[in-house]
Amino acid sequence: MTKKAAKSVPTKSRRKPRTDSLRNRERILDVAKEAFTRFGASASLDDIAKQAGVGSGTLYRHFPTRDALIEAVYRSEVEKLAAAGRKFSETMPPIDALRSWMLLFVDHMAAKQIIAPALNSVAGGPTRLYEGSRSLIHGAMDALVKRAIKSGDIRKDVDALDLLRPLIGVFFVDSGPGWQPSARRLVNILITGSRPVK
Repeated sequence: MTKKAAKSVPTKSRRKPRTDSLRNRERILDVAKEAFTRFGASASLDDIAKQAGVGSGTLYRHFPTRDALIEAVYRSEVEKLAAAGRKFSETMPPIDALRSWMLLFVDHMAAKQIIAPALNSVAGGPTRLYEGSRSLIHGAMDALVKRAIKSGDIRKDVDALDLLRPLIGVFFVDSGPGWQPSARRLVNILITGSRPVK
């Protein structure tokens, strides 16, 4: 009995730091995203740690280099985008989930544009980061499209890339101040154009 009690104490003490550690990591990422957006890649890591309510040692334990932190911020945003697709699927009708995720994707592209100067500073450039995120983004969109096809909300010949490419295209053709409202209108045009022909 004494052995069992002794075993349960370390297990509990191991779990709490893990939860705290994850919380610290998330706080650092949230603050870092804001800092890199405002000040670019040169944002002070010590200030990021201070605003996140952690010591510099905690920040460097999670993110040993500036590049590691910048990359983690971008990956975290992509992971949130993919997770939103799953959440929308669980809580919304198929066509609404698809539309909502596409609008969120437009917001993601806008955030990516703002943080781009920091991403460009990463050794080797941002290409590797973008390539790594493609499968997550495509996977989220693909699942939403397949669900909308299954429900009969969109045609069977629609592919996830049919909807992603125009949104990405509008960003690259005109990423000036007016591109976001245009991209949001395009979401509704794409959804309407994907409906089954009656």
